[in-house]
Amino acid sequence: MNDVNQADPREIQTLQMYLNEYGQQIEILTQQLGMIEQQRIEAAAAIETLRAIQESTDGVVLLPIGGGAFLRVKVLDAGHAIVNIGADVSVERAGADAIEYLGDRITELEALGKKVAGSVEQLQGQATEISRRIEAAYRGARQGEAGQGGS
Repeated sequence: MNDVNQADPREIQTLQMYLNEYGQQIEILTQQLGMIEQQRIEAAAAIETLRAIQESTDGVVLLPIGGGAFLRVKVLDAGHAIVNIGADVSVERAGADAIEYLGDRITELEALGKKVAGSVEQLQGQATEISRRIEAAYRGARQGEAGQGGS
């Protein structure tokens, strides 16, 4: 009997455990990428809205109130916006300053998104390598069984 061709079940089990963990990490990071992208889209929409309000002659805008419904409202102070700066803290900023702040936030979000996407890519590479090792172990076990069955 030749044990060299036999796959160690503990090794396969450990590799499968790593593969599952990588899959969970990839899923979490992918969700984070979605949240980062959503925040980027919201910041870009805020910039667009602030610019449109500043260019508006009558100051009337549509305010979404949910469920696809809107109200026509008149903006009382188109020159200022209240911006969340983090940790549930908001400050009033001049329109141009708010636009600049949101633009900087978009840049930070894009950098963070690239970093997270790189992590996902790295984990996917590692998961692929582990899958290959598991497949090779199973292939070796099948060849070992075929070799023993012919004796």
